[in-house]
Order: sequence, then C-alpha cells, then structure tokens
Amino acid sequence: MPVCTDSVELGLYTEPPYTLSREASEHPLILVCEHASRFIPPALNDLGLDFEAAREHIAWDIGALALAQRLSEILGVTLLAANYSRLLIDLNRPRHAPDSIPGQSEIYQVPGNQHLDEATREHRRQALFKPFHTRLQTLIDERVARGQAVRVVGIHSFTPIYYGQPRPLEAGVLFGEARQYAQRVIDGLSRHPLKVAGNQPYKIDPLGDMTVPVHGDARGLESVLIEVRNDLLRTPEAIERWAGYLAPLL
Repeated sequence: MPVCTDSVELGLYTEPPYTLSREASEHPLILVCEHASRFIPPALNDLGLDFEAAREHIAWDIGALALAQRLSEILGVTLLAANYSRLLIDLNRPRHAPDSIPGQSEIYQVPGNQHLDEATREHRRQALFKPFHTRLQTLIDERVARGQAVRVVGIHSFTPIYYGQPRPLEAGVLFGEARQYAQRVIDGLSRHPLKVAGNQPYKIDPLGDMTVPVHGDARGLESVLIEVRNDLLRTPEAIERWAGYLAPLL
C-alpha cells in the first residue's frame, strides 16, 4: 500500500525511519531498539507536550540506544534502531493495538495524538512502522535463507517511577516462547548484585507486542526483550557497565 496522500502530515517524515548498523554481521544476534529516539518533526510542536515531558520516558527509552550501540560494538552484531519517537507510532505494538498511537501515555495527555483522522494514522503506519518491520523481517529472512542461526533481542529501558510508585527492579528479561534463552540471561545477570526478574516490569503479550511475538516466537527463533531501569543508564560509565553485564549473555 502506498503512503497515504490525504494526511496533513504528508512530507513531515523526511528523515529515514531507522538506522541500520553492521548489516553484514554473521553473528546470530540481531539487536532491535524500537524506542531509540525522541525525535518528532518540529512542525508537530512536540505533539502539544511541554518541554520536559517531550524529553522524558514517554517519548523514548532513555539510555536504550546508547546501550544497544555499545553492545553492537562489543559483539560486532547488527543493530536496527528507530529514528522517530514512539509517541508518533510505537514500533513495538501491533499496528491496530489501542496504544499504537497513544492519546495518553501514563499520566501524560498527548494532545497531538488525540482526534487523529484515519488518513494520518495510516500515513504514520506507512512512513514509520512498515519500513522498520519490513527491514527487520528481511534481515531475518536473508539469514534464515543462508542457514544462519538467528536470535532477536530488543533493548529497552523503563522509568524508575510509574504512576507515582517507585520501582526497585533494576532489570527485567521479557520472553514468550524462548524460556531457556531468557533464563540464561536472567541467571547471568543475577550473578551480579542486581535486582533482576523474568517478565517484569512488563509481560510479553502477543496482542500487544511486536518484536518478540512476531519476529521471534512466530518464527521459532530465540527472542527476548531486555529492560533496564533508565536511571541506571544516564552516564557513559553506566552504559559501559550494563554492556559488560549483558554482552556475554546474549
């Protein structure tokens, strides 16, 4: 389906929808960072959010891109990272999930996403969502066709305060079918003085998630999503520390 030509946002998405690094890597791992960026085209005025909200966790996963990039460097693996904010369209939600284009995120209203017409929603799907997932599918298809092993891992972060409640958890490993792989990562992280759990602070939902259920479980591939609390990812030293924890386990 071509990009919709009836949307008021036509022509705004001039930056590439994703950045692909180390495409030719022969390592089994493909890293995915769906919430890597907080970029919203200037014409959309941060979707009506105030300055602070548009730069906090509702717009992106703070520290996730830096962690994914460092893991990609250490391991020499492919990384597919989004170039636009998840508030425009969430790349880790099915296209028609209720929060695919959120009118509210946690306690924040997102005025620019309320009362969107279907033409604009479809334009975002075609301009941002479809290219990202088509590229990920192609990366996997090419490796499977060559007989290579494939693992898909999403790198995310979560806010330390959620609906006013503190979260003591420091990292979570989210999984569906890849229980053994997930447990290996959990066990490895647990050897450090870390508060780690499986399927926390969220759970994989086939109706509400994309990367693990669609690109991993549905294809019989090992796939997990790594969540690190974002206050632990705000300095270069912290990124290096978490990359050191995770690199040997993935």
